[in-house]
Amino acid sequence: MSSETDGPAAGGDRVWSVDEHLDDILGKIRPLEPIELQLLDAQGCVLVEDVVVPAALPPFDNSSMDGYAVRTADVEGASEEFPAVLTVVGDIAAGSAELPAVGPGEAVRIMTGAPLPPGAEAVVPVEWTDGERGGGPATTMAAAGSEGSPGEDEGFGEVRVHRPVTARAHIRDRGSDVAAGEIAVRAGTVLGPAQLGLLAAIGRATVTVRPRPRVVVLSTGSELVPPGEPLGEGRIHDSNSFMLTACARDAGALAYRVGAVDDDPVVFRAALEDQLVRADAVVTSGGVSVGAYDVVKEALAGLTGEEGRVSFRRLAMQPGKPQGFGRVGPDRVPLFALPGNPVSSYVSFELFVRPALRALMGLPPADRETVRAVCVDGVKSSPAGKRQFLRGRYADGEVTPVGGAGSHLVKALADADALIVVPEDTTSVDPGAEVEVVLLG
Repeated sequence: MSSETDGPAAGGDRVWSVDEHLDDILGKIRPLEPIELQLLDAQGCVLVEDVVVPAALPPFDNSSMDGYAVRTADVEGASEEFPAVLTVVGDIAAGSAELPAVGPGEAVRIMTGAPLPPGAEAVVPVEWTDGERGGGPATTMAAAGSEGSPGEDEGFGEVRVHRPVTARAHIRDRGSDVAAGEIAVRAGTVLGPAQLGLLAAIGRATVTVRPRPRVVVLSTGSELVPPGEPLGEGRIHDSNSFMLTACARDAGALAYRVGAVDDDPVVFRAALEDQLVRADAVVTSGGVSVGAYDVVKEALAGLTGEEGRVSFRRLAMQPGKPQGFGRVGPDRVPLFALPGNPVSSYVSFELFVRPALRALMGLPPADRETVRAVCVDGVKSSPAGKRQFLRGRYADGEVTPVGGAGSHLVKALADADALIVVPEDTTSVDPGAEVEVVLLG
């Protein structure tokens, strides 16, 4: 991590805009250092260098069908009534090294992926012959041998070809996928299954990538109970840590959920310090407002020197007004202190944490598609001077608000697939008016 000065620990009395807060975060994020990984360990990581093809793929002409390698002149005019009768002089399976040559009036039985033998100009699919897959007339004489492959004197029988073929038919040409010297995968690519398959195909066992960031998620609140355990009086199940861990994984990170921490600054600091050793970023929820038990703010607002610094701010947005961001520990691990209400926490992650995690991976921060859409029902009221983010359902250029503005409405959040953005200077949206929509899918 960069060791630049983090600035003042407090955010001051002024209200920050959404854009100012995001810019401040991204200005302090540096991409993770590249490392070399085995292919499967590199899934989801960002490639940092172009990978050049060392040798042509495929490396040799090979058959795209099970059938017979032939000379085109020998099957010209072949038909069901007047088939071309060829002498089978050998078998070639995938991986074969010794290839029998095809001369006039001859054919070689060949499997899909097997190298094309010398003299062959095309492959006749087995369906166009009286041969069979894995045996048949073309191998009858071979099968008569007492053991092993037939010798030269025993032969491989004959095959009747019922259709002609053109030159190079059913042949995969050497280099037809990629040629030697071409770029197989470009720097900046997120490595998925297809890219890993290509890298393996060209012989790469390792790649240099920016690793997926390790994100530790901490919920705070003495009232929180893990799912699956009974609720006592005044207790609720911890949902934020599960939601935010899933958000981090969805953004491409390796996320680790830590059990909820009680509202005790000493306990919180100890839990945080224990987790920093395995974290490239920390996300907390709850304890960032102005209440008597706002443990995150109480524990972190006074950090100085090697401990790092965290600023707590009020943002001109709804939901998600209270926010905290800074860098903690000797490695200056980015810490995102999000509000505790579920919707506030989710929206804050989408707006601030997701772009930061992508920046850690060396990717462009913005990846959610933003569109204009007709707001079917409109928005009756939006707070002046605040950018409001409402949950919505989007389809075919239209969006419908879901569940209202309440920041505790988890069911409405689960039903939504978009965020409706109402600007700071807009206090209502007429039904049928256009709005900006952030697509979450």
